[in-house]
Amino acid sequence: MKFTLPVIAVNFKTYLESVGEKGLKIAKAAQEVSTDTGICIIVIPQQPDIRLIASQVDVPVFAQHIDPFKAGSHTGYILPEAIADAGATGTLINHSEHRLILADIDDAIRRAKEAKLKTIVCSNNPEVSASICALSPDYCAYEPPELIGTGISVSTAQPEVVLKAVELMQKVNSDVIPLCGAGISTGDDVTAAIKLKTRGVLLASGVVKAKEPKAVLQEMAEAAQKTL
Repeated sequence: MKFTLPVIAVNFKTYLESVGEKGLKIAKAAQEVSTDTGICIIVIPQQPDIRLIASQVDVPVFAQHIDPFKAGSHTGYILPEAIADAGATGTLINHSEHRLILADIDDAIRRAKEAKLKTIVCSNNPEVSASICALSPDYCAYEPPELIGTGISVSTAQPEVVLKAVELMQKVNSDVIPLCGAGISTGDDVTAAIKLKTRGVLLASGVVKAKEPKAVLQEMAEAAQKTL
C-alpha cells in the first residue's frame, strides 16, 4: 500500500454518519477519489468497523487509538496487534479527544512499530509538536483544540502558528511528516495548509458530516493535486 504525499486523513470519530455500512460508503468514496486523483486518502473508522472497511477498500485504514500494552491481562484495551490483524495499516495517537501523557505516547509509538503500524500523532501546540517529533512517529498533526469541529480552518485562522509548529517539527526531526488539522472543510483549506509547509491534513466532520462526502473529498484531493 502506497503512502504518497500530500495526504488527506479522515477521522470518522464516533459520528453516526460513519457507523458500519455508512462508514464503508465513505471509505469507498475515498478510494474512488484517491484512484481518480492519485492523492493518498487515509480513513480512520471506529475500531469495530476496521475489519469490514479494510477488507473492502484499497486505501490505508488507521485505527483511532491503540493502547501501549503487550498481549496479556488488559481487559478493555486496544492491542496494536489486534488492530493490525483486523487489516489496519496504522493508528492515530493522542487526538485531543483522547489525550495521553508523553510517556504513554512514546510507548504507543514503540508498540505500533512492533506491530508494523504507521503512526499519526496529534499535538495541540507547536512546543508539544516538537516533543512528539523527538519520539519519531511517521506523521505529526498539529491541531489546536479550540478550532476542532468549528469549520474555522487552522490553516487560515492561525497561519503563523502552523508555520511555527512545522518549523519546530522539522528542526527536531525532519523525517517526521508534518500535517495540520482542525476546521479543515474545503479545498481552499487544504491548499492553504500545504502552502504553510505541511504535507497534508487531518480532518473529520468536514467530510463525515457533509451532505456529499465524496464531493468534498474530490474538491480536497484536486486542491492537493494542484500543489504537486
